[in-house]
Amino acid sequence: MTTETRAVRRVALASSAGNAVELYDFLLYGTASALVFDKLFFPSFDPRIGVLLSLATFGAGFLARPLGGVVIGHFGDRIGRRSMLVLTLTVTGVCTALIGLLPTYASIGVAAPVLLVLLRVVQGFFLGGEQGGATLMAVEHAPPGRSGWYGSWTFLGSPVGLLLANGAMAAATAVSGPAFLAWGWRLPFLFSLVLVAVGLYVRLSVEESPVFRRARAERGTVRVPVVEVLRRSWRSVLLGAGVNLGFNMFIFVVVTFAVSYGTRQLGLPRQLLLTASLVGAFAQALAILVFARLSDRVGRLPVMLGGSVFLAAVAFPFFALLETERTGLVVLAMVLAFTGSAALFGPMPAYYAELFGTRVRYSGVSLSYQLGAVLGGGVSPVVAAWLVGWAGGGSWAVSLYLVGGGAVSALCVLAIGETMRRPEASAVTPAAEPTRP
Repeated sequence: MTTETRAVRRVALASSAGNAVELYDFLLYGTASALVFDKLFFPSFDPRIGVLLSLATFGAGFLARPLGGVVIGHFGDRIGRRSMLVLTLTVTGVCTALIGLLPTYASIGVAAPVLLVLLRVVQGFFLGGEQGGATLMAVEHAPPGRSGWYGSWTFLGSPVGLLLANGAMAAATAVSGPAFLAWGWRLPFLFSLVLVAVGLYVRLSVEESPVFRRARAERGTVRVPVVEVLRRSWRSVLLGAGVNLGFNMFIFVVVTFAVSYGTRQLGLPRQLLLTASLVGAFAQALAILVFARLSDRVGRLPVMLGGSVFLAAVAFPFFALLETERTGLVVLAMVLAFTGSAALFGPMPAYYAELFGTRVRYSGVSLSYQLGAVLGGGVSPVVAAWLVGWAGGGSWAVSLYLVGGGAVSALCVLAIGETMRRPEASAVTPAAEPTRP
């Protein structure tokens, strides 16, 4: 193994580790909102309304993500990727720990949910700037022809973060037993401080993106990158948001809403759903690598289009398997959902980097990706909970909703076309970055 290869792998691992910590923070909240927060922070409401309010606080974090993407992306395009990633990791982790220390509604009344939402919004703001920068660090260090592979290491942080979040929640449930609602739920949030320390140690060990350094040295920086993105690349921003909309809609129904639906509507054990999610997340981690490498070989378009079609095709079978209430089929539902969605998710880091030029790439990627996240994942658990109530307790309306999201992603992937042939793609990796004549 050459020194250059080792350096690229170290950067990819650092991006993955940091993103895993931040996704742990963000996804832990989603699990807690489905299992805990309605009882501790919204107890005076009808149980169904309490669940809706709890899931709405989950969505509040998404609303701040596009703004965070713009602000953090601005400084990432002007100052550098690395320093912004250290900032986002630190603040997100501290917010998570503070949630674990919050007094409940029984102690301080309405101030409890207000503080909960405030911390969630701050958390979402900084996560909005994290994902774009983390993917760029991996993609912009990757050698030509391997940007999909190394970029996907960053998004391994998503299933790994979910594994950590659900694993920590399952461990806290086992350790605290009947006292879970009294104090056990706080343990996974406080554990975030340990993960942040590890993430910072890894992230501080890598160098700034060589593509960014060269672009800044040769052509300087753009004064207001987001304005340049909206002026020249607004179509890429909107279509890129549409690609991510369907994926986020689907995955957060699976990760967050399905846990609430399974425990409350179907009476499934909480431990079963958490375990099924863990198995599914592990399968997704492997599938992300496979589909990302495949996209380097055959192109992003066929792989991501196949992933988009899968989101629509599996929507009805997913809930049908859950509603059998049989352990093996519940686990199968989660594995199918997580694995198939990786065809769309795995190539995304390289895909978004190939949509925008180097000097505005952090802003462009963050804005486009996070718009899709807020329009898809930010509202999907709440919409799904409302649809179940509207449909008299059935899941068919939620399935139709997911079919629509998959269709949006597919149409946007087709409209963008093959990103590996776009002019911006020639300046993604270090060896391909153009030099001064």
